[in-house]
Amino acid sequence: MNFQPLGKRVLVKRVEEANTTSSGIIIPDNAQEKPSKGEVVAVSSEVSELFCKDIVVFGKYAGSEVALEGEKFLVINTEDIFGIIK
Repeated sequence: MNFQPLGKRVLVKRVEEANTTSSGIIIPDNAQEKPSKGEVVAVSSEVSELFCKDIVVFGKYAGSEVALEGEKFLVINTEDIFGIIK
């Protein structure tokens, strides 16, 4: 994929979370919240603290959704990222 974010932005692909509860109940897609963590796919040249393949946590309504090559991604400003999961 040839996408380079500009400014202090990163391209993130949401990480899908489990759709069953601990007791085995299946949660339907329309009742699930969108995941608030994802994998960094592309980083702007102005961002030095994040790298590709980092798993990040971001705000519930952060970023703008874009479709690239048939997949959905988020373009997120680095100010909307809370942290990196190590």
